[in-house]
Amino acid sequence: MGLAYKRVLIKLSGEALAGDKKVGLDYDKVTEICESIRDCANLGAQIAIVVGGGNFWRGRSSGKMDRTRADHMGMLATVINSLALADSLEQLGCDVRVQTAIAMQQIAEPYIRSKAVRHLEKGRVIIFGCGTGNPFFSTDTASSLRAAEIDADVILKATLVDGVYDSDPNKNPNAKKYDQVSFTQVLNQQLNVMDMTAFSMCRENNIPVLVFSLSDPHNLVRAINGESVGTLVHNN
Repeated sequence: MGLAYKRVLIKLSGEALAGDKKVGLDYDKVTEICESIRDCANLGAQIAIVVGGGNFWRGRSSGKMDRTRADHMGMLATVINSLALADSLEQLGCDVRVQTAIAMQQIAEPYIRSKAVRHLEKGRVIIFGCGTGNPFFSTDTASSLRAAEIDADVILKATLVDGVYDSDPNKNPNAKKYDQVSFTQVLNQQLNVMDMTAFSMCRENNIPVLVFSLSDPHNLVRAINGESVGTLVHNN
């Protein structure tokens, strides 16, 4: 049986790399996640990754700081996470490249779409750092942008929740989890999947989003294989 998705963009939150520590990097957790990414690559999937930086810095909660500067600090936080992922993946035998939307040639390649696609075609895992390279845009938006640019089959949004619900499961014990839901339904019910800019881009470019929990990193492999994991958001 073939893969359900050949070329995927994995969106990882910075918090996922912190594990129970909540801040910084939990190297055991990073390795655990990277082992599943390696397993996906070994199955033949072409893998791109966008990682957040919330385990180090959140620009939106920076108080009185200038928002542009705060967001630039957040972009640098994503580079720290990108390099940590790259190091772990390389130790596991993966061929990896880090590309950043802000030039920093001494430690990463600049983002060039054609070069990124070539890396994927050669079986390399590619990690995109610095979000979109612009303030006021989240790493969710960076995920949808890069997914559209590289013609990804799906965005695998690995989160701390196991899917999309019709209401907040932390507040409503009777909240219903969806196996599949349309972009239109998400908009109409104002369900929390990703920020609206990212969501609109996925909808317009017909890029499905699979939302699932990373509490079990092997869910990445299950998702690649098309097993029922989390919630698939797609056009009708």
